Parts: sequence; C-alpha cells; structure tokens
Amino acid sequence: MTQITGRCLCGAVRFSTPGPVLWAGHCHCDSCRRATSAAFTSFFGVPRASVTWTGAMSAHATSGGTVTRRFCMACGTQMTYEADIWPEETHLYASALDDPSHFRPEAHYHYAERLPWVQITDDLTKHPASADPA
Repeated sequence: MTQITGRCLCGAVRFSTPGPVLWAGHCHCDSCRRATSAAFTSFFGVPRASVTWTGAMSAHATSGGTVTRRFCMACGTQMTYEADIWPEETHLYASALDDPSHFRPEAHYHYAERLPWVQITDDLTKHPASADPA
C-alpha cells in the first residue's frame, strides 16, 4: 500500500502512515471551526498505532479533557484530533497531506452546525450531528 504522508506549514513535523483510511469527511462543528479558524475542517481517520511522526509537537486538551489536539511547536499547525471515544484512531487534517489526492471525503459531519453562509452542493451524505467520527 502507498504511504500517506503529510507535514505542517514549516515542515518541522511530518507524519507517515500506510493506513488504512477508516473514514474521511468534513466537520462543521463549532469546536473544529474555532480551533482551525476555518469554515469547516477536512479530516480522515487512521489507526493510531499506524502513524509515524518526526518533529516536536505539543498538545492542547479540549472538551473537558476528552479531546487532544496536537500541533507543531515551531509553526503552530494543528496536526491531529484525538478523542477519548476513539482511543485507537488518530484524525489527521487533509490539508496537511503531501498528496491531496489521498483525501476522498465521504460525508459531512455536524452539518446542522455549518455556518449560514456556507453553501454545500456536493452529493456527500450530510450527518446533522451524531454520526460524527471527527
């Protein structure tokens, strides 16, 4: 299988994983929007044990300590979303991929929380909230 690789803005932190990609989609929840300062965030999940990292990261716990977001210590780029409810998964940001064609979104999550000025016209499944892997 092809390695899936990515990096932060400055290149100090890099990841590599053979996968498999467990799911891929766009998250519209308020927490992800505010954490990334973006209208929505595109993630994909892989087995946590499959990811190899290089570089120094720091972590920030959110959601009452049930979520950890890891980021590059040099440039601040967010690299992971890790939630206690999915202890075997790491959610990686699609925008960090070296080859963006590795990302094939399957759905929108927390679609009911999308910003009112975001117009989505794709045919992906739109989960209002509860089917959320991110």
